[in-house]
Amino acid sequence: MTIILKNKATLKYDEFIFKCNIGKRGLTRNKVEGDKKTPIGKFSLGCLYYRKDRVSKPLTKLKCIPIKREMGWCDDVKNKKFYNKIIKIRKKKIKHEKLFRRDSKYDLMIPINYNTYKPKIGKGSAIFLHVGKKLNPTLGCINLKKKDFLILAKLINRKTKIRIY
Repeated sequence: MTIILKNKATLKYDEFIFKCNIGKRGLTRNKVEGDKKTPIGKFSLGCLYYRKDRVSKPLTKLKCIPIKREMGWCDDVKNKKFYNKIIKIRKKKIKHEKLFRRDSKYDLMIPINYNTYKPKIGKGSAIFLHVGKKLNPTLGCINLKKKDFLILAKLINRKTKIRIY
């Protein structure tokens, strides 16, 4: 089955409808790093990452990976080797999105496989389904309330796709 982003505030899976939020500047077919837009298309999903010091391992058919302090997601347009990939953030010279955060934004997150296979530099990185205490606009991700994220995680599996339009 497919998760469908029907509009800027509604995510649908089967008969379940969830309130959500997307990029601050809406949707785009022509994503550019830092444009604050959510990419349009149909994408597979990655593993579920979670902060085990804050939340229990979610009930899901997805592979679950605990987020560690040194985990980051490379958004450095000058780094061809690691662009749009998970990295260890020991190397301070690589720009990245920190996954182990003070806020709860990435307590639960699933990468949306946008620009992940043979990534094109500058076409956008670190696009996730993630949680937020409030449904604020994102920098290009899709934000869900924690309880809705946990319900969705129970329903989906590794074959689930997301369609954004």
